[in-house]
Amino acid sequence: MKIIILNEAKTPDPLNNVEKRCAATPSSAQRLVKKGATLLLETGAGKGAGYSDKEYQDAGVTIINDVDEALSTADMLVAVNKPTDAQLALMKKGAIVVGHLDPFFQQPLIESIASKGLTAISVEMIPRSSRAQKMDALSSQASLAGYVMVMQAANQLPSILPMMMTPSGTIKPAKVFIIGAGVAGLQAIATAKRLGANVLAYDTRAVVAEQVESLGGKFLKIDIGETGQTKDGYAKELTDEQKAKQQEAQRDAIADSDIVITTAQLFGRKPPVLISKDTLALMKPGSVVVDMAATSGGNVEGSVAGETVEISGVKVIGNGNWSQFVAKAATDMYANNIYNLVDEFFEDETKTFGLNLEDDILAGCVITHDGKITNDMLNNAYKGA
Repeated sequence: MKIIILNEAKTPDPLNNVEKRCAATPSSAQRLVKKGATLLLETGAGKGAGYSDKEYQDAGVTIINDVDEALSTADMLVAVNKPTDAQLALMKKGAIVVGHLDPFFQQPLIESIASKGLTAISVEMIPRSSRAQKMDALSSQASLAGYVMVMQAANQLPSILPMMMTPSGTIKPAKVFIIGAGVAGLQAIATAKRLGANVLAYDTRAVVAEQVESLGGKFLKIDIGETGQTKDGYAKELTDEQKAKQQEAQRDAIADSDIVITTAQLFGRKPPVLISKDTLALMKPGSVVVDMAATSGGNVEGSVAGETVEISGVKVIGNGNWSQFVAKAATDMYANNIYNLVDEFFEDETKTFGLNLEDDILAGCVITHDGKITNDMLNNAYKGA
């Protein structure tokens, strides 16, 4: 089985972000080589995460300068993001493509992958089950995002997070309000609390209140009627009436906060707008808001994808690509997720990846196979159902 690892820094994204992460580390690559896989890595792929080509070579990886020449021989192409159309066009029928494919918002790409007879594994579609936890790349990167967003907010805030007693008096701890207590939100709560802030959090799923409180945060209770979560643990979309009640109830908490972090992202849908410009105007000048969803539509009115802007004296951070700010840790986690995925389905006798589409994990994350889009949820979304 021949696996190719791309150097994704060569192709900046539409916001001109240069990818620093890599889909393999020397350690994860060495484990794959020991299993009997052949790994080819595009030169410089690990540089942004602090790994040299020599470290990969020492792990048994072949370093290649021109990935295009090798793509036609690859059994699997592994990336952090989406390969380019030009790269996909060079791959042989039946080869497997693995990465963050953003399938709900990349219909032409997914249809193109299917038409080429390639099998696509979208890491976003890996089920949130106990068995799949070790390969859940979406959660691992979201956890890092939660940490990074707090650190970025702290750097922009013209005050400090912890209480500090000084000869000239006591500085009160900063107030941090976190909207959304999923993986990213919970890590943000834990990070802000470790830095000494007073932390308040809200989520439409009352079931997560205990998790918030276990991390030292307080849970804001808002009665907006029946809410819940999907079978995969994602928050369900609210009605317009529920959104209005939610925003009104959150307004006081936002106005009273020094830092607000929004983490509301709906799986397969555009994120809801949670904070209006009118609400931003209620915040103290110098306050900071971090919009985790800025690059996919935004939770905050006026946030700009890839930028930090000032609205009514409030800094609104919409940088996106959060885990890239800790590229080494992000690479280590993603590479382990990919290793665990390959390891789970690697057939030792034939040294191949076993595509058992009856398996509950593969049934969820394999989205194209044998010339067709195989995921019902995607097919329904593409039809507008």
